[in-house]
Amino acid sequence: MDVAARIAKDFRARSQEIPPRAPADHQSLLDAFNKPLPDHPRPAAQVIEELARAAEPGLCGNTGPNFFGWVQGASHGAGVAADWLTSAWGQNIGPYRTSPAAAVAEMACTGYLLDLLDLPRGASIGFASGATTSSLIGLIVARDAVLKRAGFDLRKEGIFSAPAVTIVLGEEAHSTIYAALFYLGFGEENFAKIRVDDEGRMRADDLAARLPQIKGPKIIVAQAGHINSGAFDPFTEISRLAREHDAWMHIDGAFGLWARAAASMRHYCTGADLADSWSVDGHKWLQAPYDSAFAIVKDPASHEASMRIAASYLDPPPEGAHDPSARVIELSRRARGFPLWALLQTLGRSGVVEMIERHCDCARYFAGLLRGDPRIHILNDVVINQVALAFGPPGAEGDALTAAIIAGVQAENASYVGGAVWKGRRILRVSVSSNLTERRHMETLAGSIRRALDAAAR
Repeated sequence: MDVAARIAKDFRARSQEIPPRAPADHQSLLDAFNKPLPDHPRPAAQVIEELARAAEPGLCGNTGPNFFGWVQGASHGAGVAADWLTSAWGQNIGPYRTSPAAAVAEMACTGYLLDLLDLPRGASIGFASGATTSSLIGLIVARDAVLKRAGFDLRKEGIFSAPAVTIVLGEEAHSTIYAALFYLGFGEENFAKIRVDDEGRMRADDLAARLPQIKGPKIIVAQAGHINSGAFDPFTEISRLAREHDAWMHIDGAFGLWARAAASMRHYCTGADLADSWSVDGHKWLQAPYDSAFAIVKDPASHEASMRIAASYLDPPPEGAHDPSARVIELSRRARGFPLWALLQTLGRSGVVEMIERHCDCARYFAGLLRGDPRIHILNDVVINQVALAFGPPGAEGDALTAAIIAGVQAENASYVGGAVWKGRRILRVSVSSNLTERRHMETLAGSIRRALDAAAR
């Protein structure tokens, strides 16, 4: 353990010097890891040293300030330190009795999160592994609830004889929502896709026109923070329509829902508190270590009815305590509340707000650095931390140029960016989400992009 602590501390101390793109190629990593399985035990300290040597060339510098490929955060040091303790303590947070401290830490963090996100204070939270899993949990609860409203007993009669449930979602819903729905057995025939505007926001007028045509149980999936534009669906209008048509409203707020924590950006999320469930990540904008996300449900009874695992050997929690295993799909799992508690106690409300506002300022500043160059097209309104860029004219020529710019920035390796396809174009997407990122890092990225453009023009 001493060896691991030394290596980890050294890595974190060098985080701003580690290149954002991993330098190793696949074969060299395979050669380093693909050792024969030993016949006999070996000294653990020696193995840990070997692990670090094999892994480091293949590690991305995503804990540093110049990683902009995805919204994924940078694992704040307070959460990392608590995560070490979590591993050392080795607590299984299944039922309350297996680790009372872990269960109570999650109870405390439930209050912190509902306060920061300004969601209904009586809501329940399942501490999940990531946004995909937390969306899956929310959609399981939604499915069970709308079937119950329709008079169908899912536990007794099973899914194959259930009334058809329609999933109503925007045309540009995130791929993880589709993944969760496919896991649940829904297919394309179950989806009613609503048209979106130029920023990827669900159009409330199209939703209002479509809902009267949809019979039977309905789940509406809205979005807080479009993956390319950062835009927000019109939650107030959507929630009104959901109530009128007896639909469950779920919000995919993986990163964008954190805008509710900052008074300067809360207006983007107006009406988000009117939903029935929400999914949001901890490891993205909040900077928790990985394995941190939250499935939030307004009605705790519905939440626990869908998630509870019953067995005679599982003791109930004491009066006034919640049962952690009744809010997620795992019985045995990591004690996710410890790192989160330490992180939130370290940052405090003002620390969370400062970081979110700084990232949004960095995104706007970066867009300002590039405006005026006729070769560069900013495709979105920069409202939070996302900037979508394209280069050259629409079509194959522009797509090829954009791909060349992405490759050039990655090759320079002062910053990391990734690509996507949006509005029928290849784009370079910039996601500002490291707690270390400041305006000067945006200047570094802008310089890399301009040099890649100049090189492509030669």
